[in-house]
Amino acid sequence: MKVLFATSEAFPFAVSGGLGDVSYALPKALRKKFVGVRVIMPLYSKIKQELRDQMHFITSIGVPVAWRSQYCGIFEAKYDGVSYIFLDNEHYFKRGGMYGEYDDAERFAFFSRAVLEAIPYIDFKPDVIHCNDWQTAMIPSYYKFFYFNRPGFENIKTVFTIHNIQYQGRYGKDILEDVLGIPSWAESLMEYDGDINMLKSAIESADAVTTVSRTYAREILDPWFSYSLDRILRAREGKLRGIVNGIDTDTYNSETDPHIAANFTVTNIRGKQRDKQELQKELGLPVEKDVPLMIMVTRLAGHKGLDLVKYMFDEIMKCKIQVAVLGTGESEYEWFFGEKAAQYPDKFKFVCDFNAPLSHRFYAGADMFLMPSKQEPCGLSQMISLRYGTVPIVRATGGLADTIPDAGTDDGVGYTFQSYNAHDMFGAISRALGAYENKKLWRELVRRGMSRDLTWDASAKEYMKMYSEITGK
Repeated sequence: MKVLFATSEAFPFAVSGGLGDVSYALPKALRKKFVGVRVIMPLYSKIKQELRDQMHFITSIGVPVAWRSQYCGIFEAKYDGVSYIFLDNEHYFKRGGMYGEYDDAERFAFFSRAVLEAIPYIDFKPDVIHCNDWQTAMIPSYYKFFYFNRPGFENIKTVFTIHNIQYQGRYGKDILEDVLGIPSWAESLMEYDGDINMLKSAIESADAVTTVSRTYAREILDPWFSYSLDRILRAREGKLRGIVNGIDTDTYNSETDPHIAANFTVTNIRGKQRDKQELQKELGLPVEKDVPLMIMVTRLAGHKGLDLVKYMFDEIMKCKIQVAVLGTGESEYEWFFGEKAAQYPDKFKFVCDFNAPLSHRFYAGADMFLMPSKQEPCGLSQMISLRYGTVPIVRATGGLADTIPDAGTDDGVGYTFQSYNAHDMFGAISRALGAYENKKLWRELVRRGMSRDLTWDASAKEYMKMYSEITGK
């Protein structure tokens, strides 16, 4: 089985969120199962020079972008045993950031065509092209329109994974022929609710559609979660399935992590108490062993449930608790947490930063991790917290529901609440605070969480099964 994994970002080359982590970890896990895999992505100018120095030039080709032909350089590098293919065009990818440009539709239409055009030159004919999010959503459609009957392209299947359905690649119809190069007679494949919708085209064209948790796969059939795509998803429900993400358990490992003050294991957790003390010192909180420390490591955005936290914040501060938040994002929440840090200097600290080593110290030093998301396709942070013996408090939505069974069950590892309601969130926090006083119960919760299999192994097996089903191999 050969899989070409098409993505707009991948660790360590260019990362903006969870997709970059998945695009590194899943191909690595597939390769361990003897699946031939290549990752293909844009060659952004922001990729660090030391990584660029490891790349070698394969060739250059012309790529059709509607009526134009654009230069594309093809480069290759290996990282952690996986081959990465980079597609170069400075006009499209020599930008300040990866996304949010005025011509994103054209940039990623180019990338999608270039992925297909590059196949004859990379010595790797895939059985499956695995596409991810709207930036690669045109690949299944382009394959069906222009490539399926070309010599060397026969019998390739396409998989499309929705990591976050909110981002769909929606544009006016005027881009159909002049930018995307799709003939007007095929408009019905691309059109949805009066717009061109790239995500919709992938749902129509791909041989299989996945998303990143079982619960999220069900949720996006509901209008409240689907950002209007529920109608097409229900019509194509037979090709939709949810496969929950794993995490990179080598990077997030309390036993070997170089970023934390003291390493610890599930059988010898004494080092975690030192990590808590050192984190309290680093943040300027009173060093109090028996006061629970609850953290959030998050993008400061509304869908992360921060309006619930705002509403109940003063009530939370009345509890026997310390709280710390690490993250950046919307100014509304940066301002709010900054104000509260000044109001409660001995109980709350806010670090307005994106700091990976510090995040490891947060996970290792905390007792509880709060993640009250309004929507969460999968989520990685709740699984990372388990790796460090930090008990999650989450809303049971999307991947949070799939990965964090409630402490009231036999295999429970955290505290959950169902409704998107501030008082229900506070109820889950209160249950966790009550359990924290029972040291035997709390130690068992920590043990269960640290013992869970959070690797990509099970997920990789599910992807392999799906690849086999659609290819017949």
